[in-house]
Amino acid sequence: MSLSAPAIRARKRSRGDAPIVMLTAYDEPSARYADAAGVDILLVGDSVANVVMGQADTLHVSLDEMAHHVAAVAAAHPRAHIVADMPWLSYHVGAHEAVRSGAQLVRAGAQSVKLEGGHQRREVVRALLDAEIPVMGHLGLTPQSVLAFGGFKVQAKSHDAASLLVQDAVGLQDEGVYAIVIEGVPARVGTEVTAALAIPTIGIGAGPDTDGQVLVFHDLLGMTSRPPARFVRQYAQLGAAITEAIGRYAADVRAGSFPSPAESYPSPEEPA
Repeated sequence: MSLSAPAIRARKRSRGDAPIVMLTAYDEPSARYADAAGVDILLVGDSVANVVMGQADTLHVSLDEMAHHVAAVAAAHPRAHIVADMPWLSYHVGAHEAVRSGAQLVRAGAQSVKLEGGHQRREVVRALLDAEIPVMGHLGLTPQSVLAFGGFKVQAKSHDAASLLVQDAVGLQDEGVYAIVIEGVPARVGTEVTAALAIPTIGIGAGPDTDGQVLVFHDLLGMTSRPPARFVRQYAQLGAAITEAIGRYAADVRAGSFPSPAESYPSPEEPA
């Protein structure tokens, strides 16, 4: 049985629980491999726009495209919880539209949805929860705000900004979100937000004291074309391994050594 949102909500390192492991997944193979490795949460992230579709930001992925990738991840039937990012403009134009968007992602296979923003999203969070759709929050460096931020910049660097972030986190908790992603903030801020909440925090560039961590699948495996962010630890260099393997395949084709007789079907007159 898949890990539920209430089960995740109950996990807190300060209560002795193990840290939560979250990883992005965008298709059946990535979900299958990550689930076999024992991750707790699979995030079908709007980062698909960056690492799969080649876009510069997350603004260029639609709700229909997100639902397509959610369905592919759900096809792996993972034990891990599937949370889907609500893409830009799928929840910014009113609570009614947000519920319709959330329902589309749930019908595609998501078990909860994630949205960005603090106090300005409280009405939307309330509407989604009223529709029985569990919600994960996302504060700090919110990639859908890249144009307003003027780039991907570390957030909450001042005392006042950090205090506002904590207030937003408490407000989201009060509305009923089951966890909050904290991205791109000083480690001290990640620690403060985590200590202020009874629900778990999941960090990405928010220091070591959050209740869990999340990374992007392609970043972790060394499959991106851009230099990794400071908070990324690469555990493999699969991009180089993939290029090398395909290069050997191309060389064998050009040399005439692939396919071999063993890789070809015999004629009807020949023994199999």
